[in-house]
Formats: sequence, C-alpha cells, structure tokens
Amino acid sequence: MKKIALLGATGSVGASTLDVLANHPEKFTLSTFSFYNNIQKAREIIQDFSPQLVACGFLEQAMQLKREFPKITFTSGMEGLIQAAVFEEVDIVLTAITGSIGLKPTLKAIEARKDIALANKETLVMAGKWIMEKVHEYGVKLLPVDSEHSAIFQCLQGQDAKALKNLIITASGGSFRDKTRAELVNVTVDETLNHPNWSMGKKITIDSSTMVNKGLEVIEAHFLFNVPYENIQVILHRQSIVHSMVEFKDGAYIAQLGASDMREPILYALTYPKREVMIAPKAFDLAQINTLQFEQMDFNRFPLIALAYEVGKKGGSFPTVYNAANEIVANAFIARKISYLAIEEYVIKAVNEHQEMQELNLEKIIEIDLATRRKVTKWIKEMEEKL
Repeated sequence: MKKIALLGATGSVGASTLDVLANHPEKFTLSTFSFYNNIQKAREIIQDFSPQLVACGFLEQAMQLKREFPKITFTSGMEGLIQAAVFEEVDIVLTAITGSIGLKPTLKAIEARKDIALANKETLVMAGKWIMEKVHEYGVKLLPVDSEHSAIFQCLQGQDAKALKNLIITASGGSFRDKTRAELVNVTVDETLNHPNWSMGKKITIDSSTMVNKGLEVIEAHFLFNVPYENIQVILHRQSIVHSMVEFKDGAYIAQLGASDMREPILYALTYPKREVMIAPKAFDLAQINTLQFEQMDFNRFPLIALAYEVGKKGGSFPTVYNAANEIVANAFIARKISYLAIEEYVIKAVNEHQEMQELNLEKIIEIDLATRRKVTKWIKEMEEKL
C-alpha cells in the first residue's frame, strides 16, 4: 500500500489522480492532500478518502472543516502545504499545484526523503539546479507526471544515455494554432480557454495558447534529463497522440503514444517501475487514426517559446523571471485586465529589463521571483489607471 500526498487535489490533475487512487484502493491510500479555495470539493475528497491531514488555502477553511471532521488534522497556508508534503505517513508526493507555490513544499519533501511525482513544472523552471542537487543528495526519485515528460521518461527506459541525440516534445498548438498574429488582437478569454484536445485548468490552457507551457516544458526537460537546449526540439502535433519522442544517434526514433488521458502518466509515476492496469481507459484504436501530422514550430508566430530557449540558455534567474512574469499576466488576462497579446509584451519586457544577480542561491531566486511579480503587477496597475 503506497501512501500518497496530493498537493492541488481540486484541480484537473488532482481530479485525475483521485480517479486513479479510487480505481486502485488495494494499491494506494490518500494520506494527505491540499486545496486552495474549493471547500465543497475538499469535503467530498475527505468523505471519499478519509485522509489524516488536509492543508487548506486559508485558516478560516481549516477551522470550519475541523468542526465538521474533528478526527482529521487541518492546516493552512504555506506551512500547511509543507506539513502535508513532509507528513511521516507519506511515501510519495504528487505536486499538482500550478505555479511557483509548489517550490517550497517540493523542496521540503525531498529533504524529508519523499519521492516526488512532479506535475508542477514551475518548480524546475524556477530552481532546477538546486532541486536536482537535492534529489541526488537525498537519493529520492523525481518522476515526471506531465504527459510530455512522462513520455520521454518512458522512451528512455533501458536505453544508453550516451546514445541519445535529441528529445522531441510535441505541442498541440493550443486554442489558436490556426490563427495568424493579426487575428489574435481581439481574442477573448472564453475563446482562449477552448482547448481543442485537453481539458485543463484555466492558467495552463492560457499558457498552451501562448506556447509558454511548451517553453516551460523545454526548461523542465533540460533539468529532468540533463540534456542541452540545443538537443531539445518542439514540434507541432495537432492530434496529441504522440505525447513525445526521443531520437538516438543511430537514427532510431522511439515515441510514446496513447489517448489524451492524464491518468496514464499519473498511474505510471505512482507505480514506477511497474505498470498497473488502467481501469476504464479512454478509447484508443490505432486503426481509427488515419494520419499523424507533424509540423515545424513557428517561433515567429509563438515568440514566447523562442524566449524560453533564450532564458533557459542564459540560466541563472532568467527562467524565474520568465515564469513569474507569465504567471502574473496570464492571471491578469483571465481576470480581463489586459489583452491577449499583452501577455507577450509584459513577459518580454520583464526578461529584457532583468539584470542578473551575482552568486545566486535558492533564497535569492525566491526574492527575484517575488520582485518580478511585484514589478509586473505594478505595470498592469499603471496601465489600468491610464485607461
């Protein structure tokens, strides 16, 4: 019986994880979980899984739920997240939180020698160097949950790392893959959230449309697999059937295919190195697939993925700035405070104005993250005041 901590239980990845746990009660137990604001969903999870500890977004929620479930421990805020992650009864922490908030609990879980199933790519984008050092220092497993990185991880099993030539990350193209840049001027939030292939949270769907999500995945792949940026490619693949692939020096390509179902990489991460039976799998029949389309990624059409390569190669705190600025502006767009193309403008501006600090450490990275957020928030506020 593997004991799970699920950080971000009420999001889309969290929901898929809960489905996996519910379908394999003989394999898993949910020891702890966290949620931010959806208290009703949290109640349902408590009733279904009987966890020992629940980390709430706010103290008031923790106090309210404590009255309803007196036998369960409730915590809140960042300290609550950390307590859920390092809980003694936990074997593996699945981090399904979106954004930089996942960094500290993931780091603390590694230091507590918990294995990590990582669905929070921002953790490695912000602090990949330090996270990977900690992973090796404490001897824990860091298992990818994002479908693209899970695909690459699966393709590399049993392979000689020295024979690897390129990682090839596939991209659906997002909501606006067929629109020109001129057609993006007046697109709405609702249009942006209408992803053709995947059902995801709002922020990650926005990132998919701007290709920031793919840029973050490139940076994450660099740290996960210790591969230079020059050997990480992104190609457009509309069907999202090939989740990613690897190319070897002898000319061989190995790809991982499957339905667009997040439960598959989640189940693999939680059971690695074994493979368990998927309960109620999504329909997937190769005989029904007429063609697989692959196209070159247009870096002029999607400038933020080009910028991701740039900040990744610069290293240091540049990826942190890229990620922090994007989190602020993506959420500002969702809140209808800025236009769609302003997302690009603010992220590019933040990166271009950034001046690197000397002798970086994890504490300084966190300071730069917060400073970037304050700066970009100020820009948006100043823009609103002018209108």
